[in-house]
Amino acid sequence: METATLRQPASFRLNSKLLAILKERAKASNRSLNNYVESVLLDAVYFEPNETTAVAIEEARSGKELEKLDLDNFKSELFK
Repeated sequence: METATLRQPASFRLNSKLLAILKERAKASNRSLNNYVESVLLDAVYFEPNETTAVAIEEARSGKELEKLDLDNFKSELFK
């Protein structure tokens, strides 16, 4: 027997463009708007990146210029 998750009604004011995007994505996912928004919020609240990902996120946010790849060297290393 499954236990029901208690849900409480809530009301939010959202930017109309944001709401339109959320509705489009919910429809594309074949989900109700409520279910889609709830899943997005759950991901935002409970997702904790691992250490490597957290470092990469911080590096990207810092605006530091990343090392440019030498694609010719990369290809030659790849196909040795």
